[in-house]
This record gives sequence, C-alpha cells and structure tokens, in this order.
Amino acid sequence: MKEFILIIADIVNGIHDLLNAMAKQTGLNLTDKDLHLWVFGIVGITFFLITHLIFTKLAKLSITAISFIYTFTVMFILVFAVEIQQKITGRGEMDFADAVISLWGFLLFFAAFLAIKGIIFLVKYILKRKGII
Repeated sequence: MKEFILIIADIVNGIHDLLNAMAKQTGLNLTDKDLHLWVFGIVGITFFLITHLIFTKLAKLSITAISFIYTFTVMFILVFAVEIQQKITGRGEMDFADAVISLWGFLLFFAAFLAIKGIIFLVKYILKRKGII
C-alpha cells in the first residue's frame, strides 16, 4: 500500500513540476495557488460535465445505478482513508490488499442486494401475471 501511494505521489509531483515548468516557459507568472486554482477548476468542471452527462442518462434507466456509483465512490475514499489512518497511527497494517478486500466486501453485499431485489421483482411479476395481485 505504501508503495502504491508513493507511486501516485510521484506521478502527481511529476505533473505538478511539468505544469509549473510550462507556466514559466510561457511567461505566466503563476504561483502554486494559481496553478491549483486553474488545474482543479478545469479538472473539476470537466469531471462534473462528464458525470452529469452519464448520470442524466442513467437516471432514465435506473436510480440504483446512480446510488451504486455514489456509494462506491464514498466507499473507495473511506477505505483508503482508513488505510492511511492505520499508517499514521500505527494501529493495524496499511496494506493495499486490505483496501481491495474491503471494496470486494461492498461489491459482494451489493450483489446480494441486487439478487434479493431481483427475486422480489420476479415474484411480483409472476403474481401479477397470474392475477393474484
């Protein structure tokens, strides 16, 4: 897990250095805070527009899909926050495999939820076709 975080940090630092160098080469006198404002503004609005487009289409099909994506995103952040907290406090072991198995736990329980939801839907469908409900 530590190695994974260090790799991500190296990538982010490399992008940061590249953007900083590009700004200087073009003669822009941008501070680190200016770069953060522009980069996160552009990345954030781009991500929002893509997400909005996808969620608008998904809303026509299933609100469950939107709920799943939102919950999975929150779980992803929570899992990595717990792993980082374990590293900081020394309680538990910061391990990438722990993060993966945690997310698999959510996916397993979500699959069970879908199975139960499907069974209920099927039973209702059969009962309606037979005129019972």
